[in-house]
Amino acid sequence: MNAYELTQQIKAVRQRADALQYHAKISPLPPSEILRDCLEELNTALEELRVAEEEVRQQNEELINIRIALEMERQRYKELFDFAPDAYLVTNIEGKILEANRAAIGLFKISQKYLQGKLLINFIPENQRRTFRSQLMRLHQIKQIQDWEIQMQTREGGEFDAAISVTTVWDREGNPKGWHWLVRDITARKKAEEQLRAMRLENLQLQEATRLKSQFLAVMSHELRTPMNAILGFSQLLLRHPYNQFPPQARNMVERILSSARRLLMLIEDILDFSKLEAGRLELNLTEFNLAELVTTTVEELHCLAQQKHLALDVYINLQNPHVINDSDRVRQILVNLLSNAIKFTDTGKVNVEVLEIQERVMLIVKDTGIGIGEADLKNIFQEFRQVNQCLTRKQGGTGLGLAIVDQLVRLMQGSITVESKLGEGSIFRVELPRVVKSPD
Repeated sequence: MNAYELTQQIKAVRQRADALQYHAKISPLPPSEILRDCLEELNTALEELRVAEEEVRQQNEELINIRIALEMERQRYKELFDFAPDAYLVTNIEGKILEANRAAIGLFKISQKYLQGKLLINFIPENQRRTFRSQLMRLHQIKQIQDWEIQMQTREGGEFDAAISVTTVWDREGNPKGWHWLVRDITARKKAEEQLRAMRLENLQLQEATRLKSQFLAVMSHELRTPMNAILGFSQLLLRHPYNQFPPQARNMVERILSSARRLLMLIEDILDFSKLEAGRLELNLTEFNLAELVTTTVEELHCLAQQKHLALDVYINLQNPHVINDSDRVRQILVNLLSNAIKFTDTGKVNVEVLEIQERVMLIVKDTGIGIGEADLKNIFQEFRQVNQCLTRKQGGTGLGLAIVDQLVRLMQGSITVESKLGEGSIFRVELPRVVKSPD
């Protein structure tokens, strides 16, 4: 029951009371009967008033509860508005700020009392204001704008990148009466995007540089290998002549030419192999062969190098089934590189080669008692053109590609290589390969 209904109820009771009074004056009934009828009518009216009072009381309680709930909701909205992580603004259709939360105050570096009543365009740099006004005009026809990126500025003039989302507020007649603005500072994101673009560009440049380097190495290796083969061929022809046709000094010079040419050709082959591996153009020639025989033959070929330095070179083979499927030339290349390094950097002691089998895999182990590798250098040992001891490797020779080629060949064979070493105590290289290397699909 609302207030109007209660008023009408009271008015009806008053009218009934007046009617009773008038009826009592003109009634021919005895006063006692008139009084009884009046009392009954009065009781009925009072009961109706009590019912009306109870309804009004219940309605008042409901109104109080609704008011409390509305106040709590208003407070909740205010807290959400004030403590939101992004800046929220409420403006009229002219862009004048009516409300602003704490994030907006912090973003524009201005107090609440000075922010309210200001035009939002005051926080747009001069060179951006024409664009901002154009968007304001568009807002009269459209409902909202999402993630509009624009430069904004603080009260002191410090500029920042902002992403703005705007929603139109409509009145009951369907006319726009203002806007809700969400303003997010995206300066950090824009800087990160710029850094990412720079990194991508740098990455593309590095990829192009790597491609050009690989192409240059491949072309130069081919170009150098052709004259080197001629030098080797003619040197070998000269040495086939009887000893008496050459003076000892001349023959010694030809032998040195032949030795140097072979060494240079090995370096050229290393560069060519590395460029092919790096470009992904090297393919394995997979065949079945006897691994034990290959290891034994390779060790015998390098035995003379160990003898020149008075080193013991031993081989231990423990294979129940020595047959594997792999590229025999590349396996030999791995073993030659590891053995050559072991002999090169070992002055006293010995070099051991061991071949084991572990289920469906085989392991080649090359162990020496040489100078060893420091812990800090172990992580870079398989890096191309990386030489741990520059002075020593320059004295011994080499391109710094040997272990890098070994590492990539082992990966190409679906295997793994590890190294253990300590300075002055030698090194152990372990190469684990599948017994059967499968061709890439």
